[in-house]
Amino acid sequence: MRGLLLGAALCAASPAIAADAVLAPAGKLADGTPIESITLKNARGIEARVITYGATLQSLIVPDRKGKRAEVTLGYDSAAAYEARPNYFGVTVGRYANRIAGGRFTLDGSGYQLTQNDKANSLHGGKQGFDKRIWAIRSVSSGPVARVVLGLTSPDGDQGYPGQVEVTVTYSLDEAGDLAIAYEAATDKPTVVNMTNHALFNLAGDGAPEGTSRQLLTIPARAYTPVDDKLIPTGELKPVAGTVFDFRKPRLIAEGLRDGRDPQIVIGRGYDHNFALDKGQTAAPQLAARLEDPVSGRVLEVLSTEPGLQFYTGNFLDGTLAGRSGRIYRMGDGIALEPQKFPDAPNQRGFASARVDPGKPYRHVMIYRLSIAR
Repeated sequence: MRGLLLGAALCAASPAIAADAVLAPAGKLADGTPIESITLKNARGIEARVITYGATLQSLIVPDRKGKRAEVTLGYDSAAAYEARPNYFGVTVGRYANRIAGGRFTLDGSGYQLTQNDKANSLHGGKQGFDKRIWAIRSVSSGPVARVVLGLTSPDGDQGYPGQVEVTVTYSLDEAGDLAIAYEAATDKPTVVNMTNHALFNLAGDGAPEGTSRQLLTIPARAYTPVDDKLIPTGELKPVAGTVFDFRKPRLIAEGLRDGRDPQIVIGRGYDHNFALDKGQTAAPQLAARLEDPVSGRVLEVLSTEPGLQFYTGNFLDGTLAGRSGRIYRMGDGIALEPQKFPDAPNQRGFASARVDPGKPYRHVMIYRLSIAR
C-alpha cells in the first residue's frame, strides 16, 4: 500500500497548482562545452534536477515526515565532476545496462565485439556509453506534470553495437510524487537495447553517517540470477527462499550485506545481483522494489515495465570519492535499484530477449514513487 503522500507532511496543494520545469546553465566540461540543467519541482516539496551530460538525474530532494527536505541521491555539485570522476551516479546507462560477457554477442549469425571497460566485459554500454554523451533538449514544459525530453543519436557501430539508434529519455514529475522516466529507442537494423537509470539512493539523506544499512528493502522476486567470479550470470534462476537474497518481505539491508557465509555475497563484495521479478515484463509499470527509511519516514517505490531489477550496494565505493555532501563515499552509502532486462541477456537463451528491430521500437517506463510511511 502506498504511504501517506508527501503533501500531508506539508500544506495541502490546490489541484490548480502546476509543477514547474526550469532551464538553467549547469557549467562546462573540461573542453568548454556548456551543460544545461532542468529542474522539475512540485508543490509538495519534491525537486528533481536533470543535466544534459549523460541525461543524468543529478539531484532529487524530498521532504521527510516533518517536512524537512534533503537530498536523497549520491552525486556531485557540478557537471565537470561527473566527467572528471565518473561513477555512474544518476546517469542514463545504455545502449546496454549492466554486463555483457567478454563484450561479445551474436545476432542473426553475425558476431559483434563491444568496447570492454569492466576487465574483459562490456559494462553499461562500453567505454563511451550514453552516460558520457551530451544529450539534446527536445522540449521542456510545466503544467499538471513538469517534463523534459532529451534526445541522442547513437550511430551504427557505436561502441561496437549494430544499427543507428534514435533515443529519447523523458523525465516527468507530477503533484502526487511520481518521478517517471521513459526510455524509447528506434533502430534502422536489428540490435540490442537495455536502458535504465543508475541513481544511488540514501533515503536518510546524502552524507548521513549511517548510510543505508538500517533501511528496509522489499523486492517482489522469488528468484535471482547468481553470477560467476566476473559478475556474469551463470544462467541459473536460483530461489531466494532461505538465503540473504530473500527480500519478499521488508528486510534490513544490513542483515545480508556482509554475510560472507553466502559465496554470492563474497563474489559481489556485497549485493550486486539481478532479481527475476515475479511480475515479469509488463505493459504498464508495476512494483519492482520498495525502500523505506524508518527514521525519516521517506519511502521510495520503484515501478517498471521490465522483468529484472539489479540491486547494487555501492560495493566499489572505496573512499576515494567525495560527493556533494563533502563526505567520502564508501560501500553502503547509497544503493542502486535498477529495473532492466537481465544482464548478459544477448548471450543467455533462457533470459528475456533484449532484441530491437526496425519498426518495433524499444520502450521502458520506470517510476520513482515518493511518499511518507504511515
